[in-house]
Amino acid sequence: MPTLYAYTDGACSGNPGPGGWGALLIAYEGEAVIKEKMLKGGAAETTNNQMELLAAISALDALERPSTITIVTDSSYVKDGITKWIHGWKAKGWKTAAKKPVKNEELWKRLDEATKRHNVTWEWVKGHAGHPENERADELARAGMVPFKGK
Repeated sequence: MPTLYAYTDGACSGNPGPGGWGALLIAYEGEAVIKEKMLKGGAAETTNNQMELLAAISALDALERPSTITIVTDSSYVKDGITKWIHGWKAKGWKTAAKKPVKNEELWKRLDEATKRHNVTWEWVKGHAGHPENERADELARAGMVPFKGK
């Protein structure tokens, strides 16, 4: 049984502004890479956090069947949001501890639904620190932004 990883990243030029997301899905057999899939996309007017969320959602949605997967992100917003904060938000009717609406609620709901189909482990890595797969996800995110820059 291969081990699945998704390395995800988001990028934004301005915040808000044109943005992109990228996801690098890799299936490993031991140490060997047996399959890779690269995904990217973007939006003309978005935020970095929205792109980070869309990268994770897109990685999970790309899986054809329920899977065990590790998502590696450089976004503590995404990792902490899905592993810690979301439980309180849902209990409070999608309100923060300060009783304000949760930002990006629709994307959080999509990520929550996507995770229910899979057995997901979340890992955080420092961004722009030379982690090879995170750097590749960043390249995909920046490429996903290209069609929207200058519009």
